[in-house]
Amino acid sequence: MTIDTSTFTIHCTGDACTGDVILFTEAAFGGSFRKPKFMGERRIAARIVKDSYGSAKQQHTFILEVIESEGYDALAAGTTTTRKGRNIYRNGTTRQPWANEAERKVTIGDKHQRGDAARSAREARKNGYDWS
Repeated sequence: MTIDTSTFTIHCTGDACTGDVILFTEAAFGGSFRKPKFMGERRIAARIVKDSYGSAKQQHTFILEVIESEGYDALAAGTTTTRKGRNIYRNGTTRQPWANEAERKVTIGDKHQRGDAARSAREARKNGYDWS
């Protein structure tokens, strides 16, 4: 099976949001947690079902529904998986265009507001302020 990359025409590294259908490549490892061994790469086409920012460190996390996957230990289509944003963006990310890009602008604006709020809250905690 080969993923048709021709429909993933928009570069979105660092700026993917809920509703995007993205394509990215990740490293796949085997062996133990203490001594992992690089086994190869895996390419994943997935729909972003949900995204969130961790409260402690604002680590962006995505919940993905796999559409197609290829490479080492490929993921089954239809499965749901979680990935950190930094891992999705590491090797570059592309997305398919939305039918209504104006609708995406609303979604990405909401994502940016949540990210800004999470960073502000973290900064306040780091500086000893309690604004809750």
